[in-house]
Amino acid sequence: MIRVRFVICIPLLLVAFPAAAQQATPAAAPASLATPPQAPAAPATPMPKAVLTPPAPQTSASDEDDAPRANTLPHELSPWSMFLAADIVVKAVMIGLALASLATWTIFFAKSAELGRARRRVANALKRLRGVSSLEDAQAALAQDRSVVSGLLRATLHEIAQSHDLPDDEGVKERVASSFTDLVRTDARAARHGTGLLATIGATAPFVGLFGTVWGIMNSFIGISKAQTTNLAVVAPGIAEALLATAIGLVTAIPAVIIYNHFTRSTKSYLELVARASGLLTRLLSRDLERRHMGAPISRAAE
Repeated sequence: MIRVRFVICIPLLLVAFPAAAQQATPAAAPASLATPPQAPAAPATPMPKAVLTPPAPQTSASDEDDAPRANTLPHELSPWSMFLAADIVVKAVMIGLALASLATWTIFFAKSAELGRARRRVANALKRLRGVSSLEDAQAALAQDRSVVSGLLRATLHEIAQSHDLPDDEGVKERVASSFTDLVRTDARAARHGTGLLATIGATAPFVGLFGTVWGIMNSFIGISKAQTTNLAVVAPGIAEALLATAIGLVTAIPAVIIYNHFTRSTKSYLELVARASGLLTRLLSRDLERRHMGAPISRAAE
């Protein structure tokens, strides 16, 4: 009986033991094969900024010197700021040219008024002498006149009074013509007074401005050699200040030349009117001298 039971149990054990082993093996396997827990991965750190940015360009010693110098440069290159920053010699040149320009315009307005007034007086005197047939009538017509024509008439009457006892009429005419020449020359000198300064300014102002420019550029190059840099921001202000002198010289010279030519033409036109007046008085003198030969009095004004 016992053997029967043992025989029966052996197959049951053989069947039950593999099943139990299969159930126990998956549970134990994870425990035996399990690896220790790993620490959580650290978050990726960003790359240093120095790696992401491109390397800075290498600077030389001269560039480092230019950086503070550039901050001191004028931000506005206006004529006034350039004048204030210019060298003392360049400033003196600019001031001299400015005074020359002021003299030019002063002469222009003064001489325009003077020549215009003299021209009107001579033109009015010529109108009054129209239709006059003797020196006596001319004296009456020019009683209130203050032009050069009145001076010519007085010189004529004075010469007649000084030569009343001389028989040669040609000598009287020559002496009157000589007096006319002196008076016209004096009046022409007065009309041209001041225009010589205009010619001088027009001829020399560009060269004076050029001298200021050369001096300023020379100082700029000296500054470049001291700074040991050719940076345009350092060089440009000095060159601009130097060129300002040439610009002022041209601004002074061009109006002076134009105004001088204008006064040359105006003076020539005025002297032509004076020549017409002197010719008219010469003809009146010739008529009066012929009347004296005919026994008629020359003029009561000459006595």
